[in-house]
Amino acid sequence: MDPSVSDPVIRRHRLATRLWHWVNAVAVFVLLGSGLGISNAHPRLYWGRYGANFDHAWAQLPRFPAWITIPASYNLAISRRWHLLFALVFAFGLLGYMIVSLLNRHFATRLRLRRADVSPTHLAQDVRDHWNFRFHDANDPGAYNSLQKWSYILTIFVALPAMILTGLALSPGMNAAWPWLLEVFGGRQSARSIHFVTAALIGGFIVIHIALVILAGAGNELRSMLSGKWKVPRS
Repeated sequence: MDPSVSDPVIRRHRLATRLWHWVNAVAVFVLLGSGLGISNAHPRLYWGRYGANFDHAWAQLPRFPAWITIPASYNLAISRRWHLLFALVFAFGLLGYMIVSLLNRHFATRLRLRRADVSPTHLAQDVRDHWNFRFHDANDPGAYNSLQKWSYILTIFVALPAMILTGLALSPGMNAAWPWLLEVFGGRQSARSIHFVTAALIGGFIVIHIALVILAGAGNELRSMLSGKWKVPRS
């Protein structure tokens, strides 16, 4: 390729996507940190309606160090206040993003699953491409690859709503307003367990997301999420 020819620049991310990304980044950071602080108060998970010190726990969580909890010193009341405040930011941010993405057809154009996206052969090839640091289609560089589509669909439409609904199920006020919500999840302790498992999955998604951003070129990827403009990497 002629080095004198500059790489093409395309518009990759809409304004609504960029705004939601950064609001969500702050909200999830605070929610995970404060959630770990809450976990330290009782690091045991149960199934069913009830769970206390002498009940059988299906999981014993570690005590998380102060440098990753909010606040850094153990304070259950403050952890809960941070958690509840940013839960509202998280929930309404997701709702707003979904509404806008339906109206501007972002979901229909970027996340629509096509035949290749459900083909085991194609998905296996996509995994091999990622393993070899090939993250975009040279013929359509602005399109999401199959692994991106599946990860975003499962996160946006499954994991994040599950986080919100199980969080609501843990609220005594919401139990009074929507008593059926606890029944859906099989009881308060089951809802708490699902809440923590979902939080762990979202934390894992974030770690993988950051790693792929670094491997794909952190400067270019960050610029696209700030300005919307993405420089197509040379093949």
